[in-house]
This record gives sequence, C-alpha cells and structure tokens, in this order.
Amino acid sequence: MPFAANAQEQLGHSVPGEIGLQPSVTPIMDAIRAFHDGPLLWTCILITLLVLALLIVVIVRFNAKSNPVPSKTTHNTMIEIVWTVVPVLILVIIAIPSFAVLTDQLTIPDGQRKYLGSNIFSLGEVEVPAPALTVKATGQQWYWDYEYVDQGKSISSSILSDADRLAQKPNQPRLLAVDYELVVPVDTTVRVQVTADPTGVIHAFAMPSFGIKIDAVPGKLNETWFNARKTGIYYGQCSELCGKDHAFMPIAIRVVSKEEFANWMKALEAGSVDDANATLPALT
Repeated sequence: MPFAANAQEQLGHSVPGEIGLQPSVTPIMDAIRAFHDGPLLWTCILITLLVLALLIVVIVRFNAKSNPVPSKTTHNTMIEIVWTVVPVLILVIIAIPSFAVLTDQLTIPDGQRKYLGSNIFSLGEVEVPAPALTVKATGQQWYWDYEYVDQGKSISSSILSDADRLAQKPNQPRLLAVDYELVVPVDTTVRVQVTADPTGVIHAFAMPSFGIKIDAVPGKLNETWFNARKTGIYYGQCSELCGKDHAFMPIAIRVVSKEEFANWMKALEAGSVDDANATLPALT
C-alpha cells in the first residue's frame, strides 16, 4: 500500500494499512529489519510450507478411504530424532544474529567498535562515533521527564488532550502528540539512560523507528543509544503495562540539524523550553 508507506516514512509512526516494520533511521533498526526480513521471515515461511506439505500428505494418504486399516506403529526412532534435532538447529540459526543485534542495542559506542547495520552476518561494518549527548529518560505516572545530563537542563513531556492537540498541534497524531518533544541533533550518537521514579512503577522506553526498547525500572539505570540519520519527529510509547494511564504516555523525539540543536540548547540554557522551541522551524 504505497500511500501508507509514504505517510509512514514522513510521520515517523505507524499508520493504518501498513505492513511490516516502521522505516529505519538508525543502525540498530537497520539490523532489526535485516534480521526480521531475512532469516526470521524465511524461516517462518519454510516452516509454514513444510507443515502445509505434511498436512496435505496426511489428508491424502491417511484418510479412511485410502487407508482403511490404520497402522499400529507407535514409535519411529528416526522421526523422533529429526523432530528434536531440526527445531534445535532452527533455534541456533535464529539465535546467532538475534544475540548480535541485541548486543548492538546494549553496547554504547566508543568510536571504535563497529556495528552490524543491514549486514547482520558481518562482524560489524557500520562505524558509529562515541556519544556526544547524554539524555536521561525517567518514567513517571504517567509522563516522561528528560534530562540533558551534561547541560544540567530538564523538560517534562506529557500527552496532549484532543482539544489541546487541535489547538496547538493539529497536524500531529492523536494519542502520540506531546506538549514538549525531546530534541536531539541528527547524525549524533545519543546515550539514553532510562529509569523510573523511585516511588513509581516499571515503564519501558520504546522507539520503533530507532529500534530501541528498554525497561525503565525504579532504582535502576539502564542504557541504550541511537544515532538518527534523518530529521523529523519520531514517536514511541511506553510498552510496559504500568497502570491506568499506560496508553497515554507517548514518547516524541524531534531530530533537528546540529546547528538548530545548538541554537535550541543555547536558548534553553538561557530561558525556558518555550523560548528554545521558538528557535526551531514550525511543525508541519
């Protein structure tokens, strides 16, 4: 469905009628898409075809008409070995790239280690610079606090009601639009420290277009990272059942040019979030 794909590419969130994963804008999501669309999808297809073929054989050869005297065989050693060994081999084939992709998500770049990207069977071909920005995301009940750790500045991000969204950001998606987006620069490695309010509950920080998803646990600091190569606004949601407003604590990240981010941060340090957002181009 071309329209859905194009809209999804522009909006950075899922749209009605889409098929497949959201478009990737980070090396991590590149690897996830390559894994999903490659070995995982083909393994599923082959298993489905095999099961279908076996069902057809059973229907044709072992129905009451074709086989009026049923076999009394109770064991077949070779079949039992095959149906034990083959699933193990399949799981091993799936596990090898899966563990590699997971390791990429949880290993903060140091400027030297290479990452998988779209070639998940490589030893790492994508060069990623060390983090230039550290953001601490704290899950509250039910919104997000973001702290720019090195700059010592914080913002809170809450969902917009339908009335506020139509008045302030009519072009932004319902149930995903927020009052203040997390603003980060493009082509920059961002370290994300994730936790939850010590007196609260477990949340999860998930951003599909970035390929990141990590628990926000009270009293514990988890880490992940991303390096977005395309400007725009990208949306995610808390993906942990965290309470009555679980469905109403979206995550919105606005990726801007490095120059725009520098101006935005300068205005934030000198004034308020509204002053900083005034330096950015109007949302369309």
